[in-house]
Amino acid sequence: MSRIRPATVSRFAGRRLSLPRLAASIVGMIVASASVFAAVVMPQLAPPISGAAAAQQWFAGYYDVTLESAEQLARSALEQTTGGAVLAFVVAAGDDDCTPTWGKAYTLDDAARLFELDRRVERMHREGTPVAVSFGGAINTELAAACADAESLAGAYRTVLDRYRLDVIDLDIEGDLLADTAATARRAAAVAALQAERRADDRPLDVWLTLPIAPYGLTPEGIEQVDALLSAGVEVAGVNGMTMNYGTDGTVASMSALSIDALTALAPQLADAWDRHAVDLPPGGVWSLIGATPMIGRNDVAGEVFTLDDARALNAFAKEHGVARMSMWSLNRDQTCGSNYPHPTVVSTGCSGIEQGGERFAALLDDGYSGTPGGRALDEGDGDVIADDPKTSPYPVWSSQMFYSSAVKVVWNGSVYMSKWWNEDGPTPDDPTLDVAGSAWSYLGPVLDSDTPFTLPQLPAGTYPDWSVSTLYNQGDRVMLDGSGYEARWWSQGQRPDRSVLDRDYSPWKLITPP
Repeated sequence: MSRIRPATVSRFAGRRLSLPRLAASIVGMIVASASVFAAVVMPQLAPPISGAAAAQQWFAGYYDVTLESAEQLARSALEQTTGGAVLAFVVAAGDDDCTPTWGKAYTLDDAARLFELDRRVERMHREGTPVAVSFGGAINTELAAACADAESLAGAYRTVLDRYRLDVIDLDIEGDLLADTAATARRAAAVAALQAERRADDRPLDVWLTLPIAPYGLTPEGIEQVDALLSAGVEVAGVNGMTMNYGTDGTVASMSALSIDALTALAPQLADAWDRHAVDLPPGGVWSLIGATPMIGRNDVAGEVFTLDDARALNAFAKEHGVARMSMWSLNRDQTCGSNYPHPTVVSTGCSGIEQGGERFAALLDDGYSGTPGGRALDEGDGDVIADDPKTSPYPVWSSQMFYSSAVKVVWNGSVYMSKWWNEDGPTPDDPTLDVAGSAWSYLGPVLDSDTPFTLPQLPAGTYPDWSVSTLYNQGDRVMLDGSGYEARWWSQGQRPDRSVLDRDYSPWKLITPP
């Protein structure tokens, strides 16, 4: 999937697809060769329709973890998503650095510290929500290209799997990486080894392959990616087609019609691949191996717009055929662009580019998709509640006698909350009589065993004078209290500097954070 930052990136830059060109392309391939690829492009008999059982039909929209930071992302749409989430994208820290990162922008520890990703993923697990991580994407260096061998690559994958307690991964392979045979071989070997480890421990690992797709199905390079995994003995849960960016300029057919053509062509390609490798199809047949991911609203190709009606049509087709997995790019974009956005015809990472009239693409695409990967029971309700203790809690324990500014985090009844606006002496953060809109607090997730106790930054003794209740302080004065430094924002006397930790609006002090 593309991530447009700062310039638009297309999976098929410069490609334009029209019906005459598509027909000519198909005829040319048939005349030139009677190979397997020609048979794949023009299948003689479509696989029978059965598909995944309802319990195995699941929805999880892609969520770009790197788009925002700190409190903005921590209280973002991920907590309000319909269905589950595929967190994107884990890539290498550098061209030759096998360390997994989020989009090369954040380490895994950064993501936990800045926007509570570990906590939010654990919340999804405990609420029984499907969650997966996608490796790769359209930009940056994919781990399989950066890691020197299959063993180190498996170790990088394992780090992510263990940290987020995952049993579903998504391998997003596109662009130049499709033709990187060395990376393809390393990836297949590493994933096969991980599945063998999990199988020995009686733990599943579903592996989904996400690939570019055209109205005639997978490209030859895409088919080779499928073959590589199957040849290595990987149990492929399915192939997710990127039903987007076809290169039509919006003149050939609706995006839903093109997507339905693409999925219809994909089915016999996968049936043929499974047959070539002597792998049995699932009980539901080939359609239970298929996923679909449209790019909602404006696509990267000018003129291509996936509308709300397209979402309804694609969902209806998917349900009729038993398509196992539905997704979308992306949850971050599932809203109408605000009136201050000056370029409504330019693809945005934060909105769909079309008027949604209060509807959400996620709700339309996941209609009927209430199952789970493989039909497995998820970890709903799993995990111990850790008792509130000011000495061990990762944030201050909530008190009705304190003042809280927007974006302040607290602990209450074993959970972490973030304030949405300045408040004091209000209902408890977990007040069951208030809905999300009415509460001053957003629930982020449970307190974790891995959390470290909340502490204020400490300065060397004597760095600044100790604060005194009787001293008159002016703007810019600096003091110390209990080892922490504070700077006066305006004139004050007798007001404790440490109140500023929770009340950033009205305290005359601000905490000094060491560089």
